[in-house]
Amino acid sequence: MRILYAEDNHDLRTVTAKRLRAEGFGVDECPDGEEALFYLESASYDVVILDIMMPKKDGLFVLKKIRDTHNPVPVLLLTAKDAVSDRVAGLNTGADDYLTKPFDYEELLARIRALLRRHAPAKSDILSAKDLSMELSTHKVTRGGKEIVLSSKEFSLLESLLRHKGAVLSRAQLENQVWDYGFEGGSNVVDVYIRYLRKKIDDPFDTKLIQTVRGVGYTIKED
Repeated sequence: MRILYAEDNHDLRTVTAKRLRAEGFGVDECPDGEEALFYLESASYDVVILDIMMPKKDGLFVLKKIRDTHNPVPVLLLTAKDAVSDRVAGLNTGADDYLTKPFDYEELLARIRALLRRHAPAKSDILSAKDLSMELSTHKVTRGGKEIVLSSKEFSLLESLLRHKGAVLSRAQLENQVWDYGFEGGSNVVDVYIRYLRKKIDDPFDTKLIQTVRGVGYTIKED
């Protein structure tokens, strides 16, 4: 899951983005609305978090641009505690939710997860392929009844493959979905994490689920 987080307070943005990444989210962060619009033109996101009071272009301007292009991405606005008019304007412009500053991180996380559930194309909390099962709300993964412990990046990579079960995802598509926009981990990072996944969910079992399509990318197929 990928989040765009636009906030001009450097310390708040850095700490919050770090904590979200620790939860397994890919986070692109920027300090102003102008840069947020650049990111929105360059990538797709599962949630956008916009501080209303930002330099260059404020959050309401960015929100209007998002909705003018008919982008349905859920948007969470961050507003000052006493800025009722901003909250009303944001909701009328197309915001899905708002949170007043200063906010509690756990509440932010809960609101992000609520937005993801509300806008998920499928309401099921379970993704599966044959005897492999992934429970999104608890991050629990099992195969053949045996629980498998995954790192946050391994979980996100497996989630992307399961959500597109049967389709072949290129390395670029997987990197775009799992890692941040500015990630510079090397061109083989997807291959490395695919190997990690295979050791955990394929090697101990007779049936191999993760398949390589040479020259294209990776897929999970049940056939």
